[in-house]
Amino acid sequence: MSSTDRTGTPGSNGKPRKQIHLAAHFPGVNNTTVWSDPAAGSQIDFSSFVHLARTAERAKFDFLFLAEGLRLREQGGLIHDLDVVGRPDTFTVLAALAAVTDRLGLAGTINSTFNEPYEVARQFASLDHLSGGRAAWNVVTSWDAFTGENFRRGGYLAQPDRYERARQFLTAVRELLDSWPGGEVIADRAGGAFLRAPGPGRFDHRTTQFDIRGHFNVPRGPQGHPVVFQAGDSEQGREFAASAADAIFTRHGTLEAGKAFYADVKGRLPKYGRTAEELLILPGVSFVLGDSAADAEEKSRVIRRQQVSGATAIAFLERLWNRDLSAYDPEGPLPDVEPLTDAEPIGRGRADAHREDRAQTAARWRAVAEERKLSIRDLVIELTGRQSFVGTAEHVAAQLDAFVQADASDGFILAPHLTPGGLDEFADTVVPLLQERGVFRTEYEGETLRDHLGLAHPDRPGPVRAGAPAAAGEVRAAS
Repeated sequence: MSSTDRTGTPGSNGKPRKQIHLAAHFPGVNNTTVWSDPAAGSQIDFSSFVHLARTAERAKFDFLFLAEGLRLREQGGLIHDLDVVGRPDTFTVLAALAAVTDRLGLAGTINSTFNEPYEVARQFASLDHLSGGRAAWNVVTSWDAFTGENFRRGGYLAQPDRYERARQFLTAVRELLDSWPGGEVIADRAGGAFLRAPGPGRFDHRTTQFDIRGHFNVPRGPQGHPVVFQAGDSEQGREFAASAADAIFTRHGTLEAGKAFYADVKGRLPKYGRTAEELLILPGVSFVLGDSAADAEEKSRVIRRQQVSGATAIAFLERLWNRDLSAYDPEGPLPDVEPLTDAEPIGRGRADAHREDRAQTAARWRAVAEERKLSIRDLVIELTGRQSFVGTAEHVAAQLDAFVQADASDGFILAPHLTPGGLDEFADTVVPLLQERGVFRTEYEGETLRDHLGLAHPDRPGPVRAGAPAAAGEVRAAS
C-alpha cells in the first residue's frame, strides 16, 4: 500500500485526511493495569490474551502489542506493590495467538541486551511463517542491573553501549533473514508452484558485539522482515529509530509534545535516505470513556488512584530523593530532608530519569505541592500523567482524529487499564465514530502487518515447500 492509499477524504485545510493506525497494548510488568478492580481478569490465562486480541481484530486494529517484563521491578529489595506477576514467554503467547486470529498483527517486545541474533531471527522468522506475515519486533535495550542478574553475564550496559549493541543486533538479525537465497519457482504436478530453494543461508557476521558464522535454517517469512518497532525517547533512541525502525513507540501523549517529537524524528529520516512514510510514530496512550465529560473525569480520578498506591508513590519519590523514604506517610507532605546528590543511584543501574540536578527538581516539586496543597501520593499522580484521552466516545474520537491530522502522531497504541475487557467499550463506541469520519478502515485490505501499516515489503522469494530438492551445486550443511 502506498502512502497515498493511507489518506482519506480532504479535510478542512484541503489536504487528504490521514488514516489512523490503532493497536492494542497488553501491558507487561507495571502498574498500568488495575488488577485489583473486580472487573479485572487473569494476566496469565490464555483466555485473557485471546479476548483482547479478538476484540482488537473485530475492531480492525493493526496489531496487538505485547510488552515484556524480564524481571519484576524492585527497589530496596522489595517488589513494587502494583506490579503484575506471571507474564508468560512472549513468543509462546504470540504463536498461540496466531492460531486464533486471522489478520491482526502480532508485535512482541524482545530485548537486544540479553538475547542473541541467531535465536531471535529464527523466532521471528518462524512467527512470521506461522501467522502468515503478521510478526513485529519491538527492539528494546535493558538499563537496569537487577534484570541483568537473571542472565549469565549479569550487570547492565551503559546507555551508549546498549544502543550500539541494539544497532548491531538488528543489523545481524536482518543479515540472517536475508541470508537464505532465492531460487527458481517451478510448477508441480498438481498444478501449483513452489520454490526450489538452494538451502540454508550462509552468514559470517563479525563486529565488536558479535562474532558468528554458519547457516541460517529458516526461510524468509511472508514479510521478508518482521516489522521493527523501537521504544525510546532519548537522543540515542530517536536516532536509532530514524536509521533502522519501521515504527517508534513513544510516550508523548499531549498535542504539542507530540507535534514536536513527530517533527524531530521525521526530520532525521532524510540523512538515512528515508522518507516520512517509512517510519510511523505511534504513542502509547490510555483512555477513559464516560456518558458525559463529568462522568469520564470522575472515572479517570478513581483509576489514577488505583494505579498509584501509597507504596508506589513512595517508591517513585525515592528515585529522585535517592534515599529510603519508607517512614514517610504517602498521604502527608513531601519529605523535610533533601535528596542525596552524591550517593550511587538507588535503582542500581537504572537510567537516571532526573537528568537535572536533583536538588533543583525537588525544589520544583515542592513548589507544585505547596501551591496546590498536594500530598506525596497526589503529587506523584499529577507528575506521572493522567489518561491521555478522557471524555465521551464522541469527544475521544474527535481528539484522536485531531491529534493525527495535526501531525502529532500516525496513530496510537492503546493501553486499557483493565485486562482483558478494557478495550471492549472503545471497540464498540469509538471505532465506529472514527469509521464514520472516514479515518479508519472498515475492513482489512491486506494480509500482512506491513499491508495494514502501509509499509513496503523487503524483496522476498516467497514460500518454500518443505523437502524441495537442493539446487545444482549446493552443498548442504552437515547434520
